[in-house]
Amino acid sequence: MTTWTNWAGTATARPLRVHRPRSTSEIAGIVRDAAAHGRRVRARGSGHSFTAIAVTDSISLDLSHWAGIVSADPGTGLVTVRSGTTLRQLNAALDGLGLAMTNLGDIDAQTVAGAISTGTHGTGARFGGLATQVEALEMVLADGSIVTCSAATRPDLFAAARVGLGALGIITTVTLRCEPSFVLSAHEGPEPLEQVLDAFDDYAAGNDHFEFYWFPYGRNALVKRNNRQPRGTQAKPLSTARRFVDYTLMENAAFGALCRAGRAMPPLVPTLGKVSSAALSTRAYSDSSHRVFATRRSVRFVESEWAVPRESVTDVLKELRALVPTLRDPVAFPAEVRVAAADDIWLSTAYGRDTAYVAIHQYVGMPYREYFRAFASIAGSVGGRPHWGKLHDLDAATLRERYPRFADFLRVRSEVDPGGVFTNGYIDRVLGTITSD
Repeated sequence: MTTWTNWAGTATARPLRVHRPRSTSEIAGIVRDAAAHGRRVRARGSGHSFTAIAVTDSISLDLSHWAGIVSADPGTGLVTVRSGTTLRQLNAALDGLGLAMTNLGDIDAQTVAGAISTGTHGTGARFGGLATQVEALEMVLADGSIVTCSAATRPDLFAAARVGLGALGIITTVTLRCEPSFVLSAHEGPEPLEQVLDAFDDYAAGNDHFEFYWFPYGRNALVKRNNRQPRGTQAKPLSTARRFVDYTLMENAAFGALCRAGRAMPPLVPTLGKVSSAALSTRAYSDSSHRVFATRRSVRFVESEWAVPRESVTDVLKELRALVPTLRDPVAFPAEVRVAAADDIWLSTAYGRDTAYVAIHQYVGMPYREYFRAFASIAGSVGGRPHWGKLHDLDAATLRERYPRFADFLRVRSEVDPGGVFTNGYIDRVLGTITSD
């Protein structure tokens, strides 16, 4: 057995066996054999989920050899990609085809299947999460059968599997609706937090992609506005030197040094937070969309993120700001606030409501449990839904109350995986164990 650890070090596993398949038929054979021997199967993705969603002591699938684009039609924008492809790989391949994802999160290390299965999202009041860009899925079910689903074919499975937590089967290919490549203009800079909160609705409505970071103990927020430019707009990216200074040195090396100092001497953290807030600078540039959406992160952290009704977000943030000074342990990392449009995907955190996301973080190795539990209570008071791939303590009984189609999801799950081939401890907690009638 070999030990596997996720990116943040919050989950480890020692699977009985690790398979690295290179075809759909091979994946189907692995699942069929596992089911016949009463074993469980989990795909591990890139390990960027903070939860134990990928953990198994049975059969683990490493899909890193099952990557790349299967087919692409620039005319329709439909692109079919193998499930083990990372978003970074996909973005580079799409760029070469003159295509782009409509929206992306700010990290591109996840696999395509892992990103959609856990509800990964970007920001933008008119845009949904990544799963809303999915047109069809090919999956291997618990009996080893290979099926496809879409809005027209097996629509219930499709409604469930787009954010399926890996609990319905192994996704083998994802068909995405992409669009012609486009340029995003980016304006990033500090603004007083009070001003940002007062103008939150205007900022969200007035920009294609709006988000901000709040540095605890500081007065300023780092506000990011990304807006789509007309076709044919010439990109004006940051120079190589400026990108190196801003991203490699300041956002990773220097910020990492501040975090390490705070971990070594916690009483310094509030002062360091004020310094970080005051040191924020302004930059404006434009570039291909995926280069603006996503940046590389080398400073490791743990994270909990909650989706709240958009109209509740300023009240939630008010309570968060009041919470931080009361904690026994200081907070070294900023909170991130984003928005998304309502969708109809059963376990999407934005199901049925326009949504604001509040993500809280702590530098790896620093205490975080009190902070995360307290904020979970704040978000829960307005019906907050936790991100499936980020830390939370909710179980199936509570989550059932937060998702109107939870019972429908469980019905589909019992139909396609009656023996619980795709379960693990995390899935049992958030969905409940499968019971036979």
